[in-house]
Amino acid sequence: MSGVARMYSVVLDCPDPKALAAFYAGLLGWKVTSEEEDWVTLTGDDQGRLSFQRVPGHRPPAWPDAGHSQQFHLDLVVDDPVRAEKEALALGAVRHEHQPGAGHGWTVYLDPAGHPFCLCASSA
Repeated sequence: MSGVARMYSVVLDCPDPKALAAFYAGLLGWKVTSEEEDWVTLTGDDQGRLSFQRVPGHRPPAWPDAGHSQQFHLDLVVDDPVRAEKEALALGAVRHEHQPGAGHGWTVYLDPAGHPFCLCASSA
């Protein structure tokens, strides 16, 4: 099935694009392919793109508060959840207190700018 568009990039608002790009570069093993003062793009081997744009006064989501929804999150597949958690925390992630996936193979974290993301076991 062919659509009228193809996914080009996912863009995250943040207060510091370079810092958040460095976090995700370490987490995903992707490389910075474009860097400006207010915009940084990472590209993966499969040509996936993740970009970060500076937003003055950025307020992170307050998930699971419905009044400040997360709007979206990234699900990242990992082969070794214990190792992945250790590395994500060392890069600056925080394990979220709300864990609706307990026992289902995924764990919720917050990136350094407060965006939720999940590390999902590849066997889940």
